[in-house]
Amino acid sequence: MLEVAHLVRRFGDAVAVDDVSFTVPPGALTGFVGGNGAGKTTTMRMIMGVLATHGGEVRWAGRPVTVADRRSFGYMPEERGLYPKQPVRDQLVYLARLRGVSAAEATRRAQELLERFELGDRAKDKLESLSLGNQQRVQIAAAVITRPVALILDEPFSGLDPVAIDSMAALLGEYAGQGVPVLFSSHQLDLVERLCDQLVILAGGRVVAQGSAAQLRGAGPLRYRLVLDADTDWVRAFEGIRVIEQTGSSVLFELTGASTDALLTAALGRGSVRELAEVRPSVSEIYREVTA
Repeated sequence: MLEVAHLVRRFGDAVAVDDVSFTVPPGALTGFVGGNGAGKTTTMRMIMGVLATHGGEVRWAGRPVTVADRRSFGYMPEERGLYPKQPVRDQLVYLARLRGVSAAEATRRAQELLERFELGDRAKDKLESLSLGNQQRVQIAAAVITRPVALILDEPFSGLDPVAIDSMAALLGEYAGQGVPVLFSSHQLDLVERLCDQLVILAGGRVVAQGSAAQLRGAGPLRYRLVLDADTDWVRAFEGIRVIEQTGSSVLFELTGASTDALLTAALGRGSVRELAEVRPSVSEIYREVTA
């Protein structure tokens, strides 16, 4: 298990990461989300030892992480680090060889990954000749070619088309299925909600919420939607109700003292009721609330 415990990082007088703690369990996909400047990239760099910490520590398997541990992690940095004028497969092989993989095995793995991302016929092309999306696929292949014991990926889905996103999601799911902790950042909240076992939300360098999507939704305010065959303007005046949004025959509201039974009775007295249902906030709505 990968653990981040009370990490702190300052740049001059500015505190970029402020007492950040969370865990990435084995076999779990953990989504790391937050706005620009929230501290995600800085935290990932400290996990990988690219930046020194000013407080706290990173633990692997219950003990402080070592250089040797980090060499066994797969890392995809925010600034992509491949060589634009080198052939795609050659540099994947080179990176695997640096980690002790034999030449034959490195070549086999590189071609297998390129085929998986539909780049098998571009193996001998220079990286700069590929589209930005395809360069992103190669960067992902570089992060996993050594078969890492943990994955730390900064915006791995950025620039990918829907097919490549599905391929990437399947690949990460396979690693998680093998017990590998996977941490990745993303601004695509719908994707994070769909893929991740847990989420960590950062704002202003601090963790403002964490848990599974269901746990985060469950901790949000309970709202209801009422849909009638008639207009719902009258609901605004109903005692014990706070209207969140009202458009024509539909109204979204919270209870502040009334009961749904009382509201339903009043609604039925005005005509047919098409729907009265609980509405839990989406992860996107929770994100906006906790980072506001």
